[in-house]
Amino acid sequence: MNWRLMVGMLLMNLVAGWAVAGWAVAETSGERVEAAKIPGVKPRNVVFILTDDHRYDAMGFMGHPFLETPHLDSLASNGVHLKNAFVTTSLCSPSRASILTGLYTHKHRVIDNNRPVPEGTTFFPQYLQQAGYRTGFIGKWHMGGGDDAPRPGFDHWISFRGQGNYLPPGPKYTLNVNGKRVKQKGYITDELTDYAVAWLETQKQAEKPFCLYLSHKAVHANFTPAERHAGRYASADLSFLPRGKEISDSNNAPRWVRDQRNSWHGIDFSYHSDKGLDHLYRRYCESVLAVDDSVGRVLAQLEKMGVLDSTLVIYMGDNGFMWGEHGLIDKRVSYEASIRVPMLMQCPELYRGGTVVDAVIGNIDIGPTILNAAGLQTPDDMDGASFLDLPNKPEMKWRDYFLYVYYWEKNFPQTPTQFALRGDRFKYITYYGLWDVDELYDLSNDPDETNNLIANPQFRSVAKAMENRLYEMLGEEGGMDIPMNQPKGGSQNKRWKQRGGAEAADFPAALVVDEPLNKEAQ
Repeated sequence: MNWRLMVGMLLMNLVAGWAVAGWAVAETSGERVEAAKIPGVKPRNVVFILTDDHRYDAMGFMGHPFLETPHLDSLASNGVHLKNAFVTTSLCSPSRASILTGLYTHKHRVIDNNRPVPEGTTFFPQYLQQAGYRTGFIGKWHMGGGDDAPRPGFDHWISFRGQGNYLPPGPKYTLNVNGKRVKQKGYITDELTDYAVAWLETQKQAEKPFCLYLSHKAVHANFTPAERHAGRYASADLSFLPRGKEISDSNNAPRWVRDQRNSWHGIDFSYHSDKGLDHLYRRYCESVLAVDDSVGRVLAQLEKMGVLDSTLVIYMGDNGFMWGEHGLIDKRVSYEASIRVPMLMQCPELYRGGTVVDAVIGNIDIGPTILNAAGLQTPDDMDGASFLDLPNKPEMKWRDYFLYVYYWEKNFPQTPTQFALRGDRFKYITYYGLWDVDELYDLSNDPDETNNLIANPQFRSVAKAMENRLYEMLGEEGGMDIPMNQPKGGSQNKRWKQRGGAEAADFPAALVVDEPLNKEAQ
């Protein structure tokens, strides 16, 4: 017998042996990776719905003044609200890569919105495939903007290049449907939902469990509501939106934050336009409505199939969004509105409706949790952990701190490299390569993060302890070396002269002294 054939047969037998022994084996660039099966666990169907830039409180049940989200509200009332969910990096591509890999940003190396996932990276759906799942990806991929080709881990694939478009920009614009170019017909949130429902329909008689990954473009800028929702909130009272008035040098707000107010990501020059905060916010809220409709249609399809009670449904946003906090819009920064995301989970066979989880959950925990629902253990190389049992076992050991990182982009130079440690009460933020002040906030007494305690002697020991723990965690996770990418694309680095754009902000009070400190100079 040919020796190559003999080796091949031995490898096939070895892999078959792994499967019999209780391992799910995924193949990545010729290498096989393993996830051990959990004995006695019946694999569940899973639906994971991801939205873009949906902030944690933009839902009706969160007490929003006017936003109507009945289907998202139903996920909370019939399932679990994970109220303290965060992302490792508040930016589309890095967050999506963390969801798919269970890894921190500095490990998967997708540190901005222009970089593809490195060759050979393993995604959690690959383990599901090897465990016998049918897997479908529908929507925004956005890791490597110029390529929408099918990615590993998915049997069924529908996507588009980069950010995509709410409406087709021309008659020849296409989506990638299982490797073929198919024209986008209409409003993208509805169209992706059409594809999702159609795929679920094909799973009716399937003997295999399924995992649907529905990844919306909405509600990313340019905010474009469906025609049926346009103008619904045109006269809504927006007096509740913050305007950054409390952010001052006397409160030791960083200089870069106050300078950013007049920038692409500030409320004085939002996206370099004169539309203003109120106009953008109304369009944003109207764009959320089609997402809620989408959730309702998916839930209705699961009910029609008779699998709603047994299916694990998870909804989350890929990052938070600032709407006037600290005088800013958009994301990237370490403040709560930027890093905190909506996360809801429903499975009536597992959870009592109306359950609330206070523990700090991360996007790195999504992969382990879905694998757990599939009866698979978390692979050793993942940074995240499964929260599948947490709603029913609130006493189970969980993390004390959550690590946040963001790496400077030349495309948006107004936001510096930063690292943050978020605990139950305090948050510590530090910066790299920036002459400015670090930050410490008491979230229990100052949830809006307006009073920086970094220079307060009463909290000096807290700041030092959190600084030490932050760098310990970075060291443990291999994050002490800052990854870099060659800049790609243009830079949104302009300021509006009419609103004081020619002047820089004052330094924080903690950095300004009244007299010389060095008395020994010769």
